[in-house]
Amino acid sequence: MPSYTGGIVLFAAVLHASWNAMLHGNRDRFLSITWMNIAIAVVATVVALSTPLPASASWPCIAASGLVHIVYNLSLVRAYRRNDLALAYPIARGSSPLLVTLGAVLFAHEAIGALHALGIVMISGGILAIALQGRHVSRAGALAALTTGATIALYTVIDGIGVRLSDGRPLSYTAWMFLSSWAMPMLFAVRRGPAPLWTPVRAEPLSIVASLAGGLVSIVAYGIVIWALQLGAMGAVSALRETSVVFAVLIGRVFLRESVSGARWLACMVVAAGAVCLGL
Repeated sequence: MPSYTGGIVLFAAVLHASWNAMLHGNRDRFLSITWMNIAIAVVATVVALSTPLPASASWPCIAASGLVHIVYNLSLVRAYRRNDLALAYPIARGSSPLLVTLGAVLFAHEAIGALHALGIVMISGGILAIALQGRHVSRAGALAALTTGATIALYTVIDGIGVRLSDGRPLSYTAWMFLSSWAMPMLFAVRRGPAPLWTPVRAEPLSIVASLAGGLVSIVAYGIVIWALQLGAMGAVSALRETSVVFAVLIGRVFLRESVSGARWLACMVVAAGAVCLGL
């Protein structure tokens, strides 16, 4: 992976940690993630209508990834209901790079060198250590976070394959895939009715603005990742993206007042060392 690509993916990691913190900081996370998806869907619609279509070979991946993203959103809300940011986020993100690497080998026939494999293992291991160090994880909470991690791995592999089939049109691919975000407000309306979606616009406007901002940050962050997936190995891109967990720990400590032990800081250093391995 070119060094400039790795740097841009690390920037996406900062963005990714930021929008997850925005979601975690809201009391009603289903409401928050629904408004995030409204922002994503609006942007995706505008871009999709103003850019050339991706190649026809990529459309099955666009459809499949869109469906998996819906499951991911619902799973993420469920995980955050059971765990704080410093626990749920690392388990979900840390479990995905190894699965992405395996999926890339099996379905995209990617080869990976020993040093990059070590970097991926260090990042995944460090992330899981961040989550599990000194913490009791319930079976239900762990299952929710791991399910989220599995959906992350699944849509990453699908998008890695799909963007390479898009005829060099990652922006268009991303936009058409994210049109699936319109499903979230529909699901919200089915479960709660339309009124609870619109009432907070007047009652808690700052919360809605934060959610909309989180949606904009999210689509930029993942758009960068999709662009990078056509240039580098899926496992390496996924692992670099998941260094966002280190930034999530910092955000959790500074803004959400979550405690961070010395052992967790050490695990963050292992993640950073793994990222260095991927850059060599």
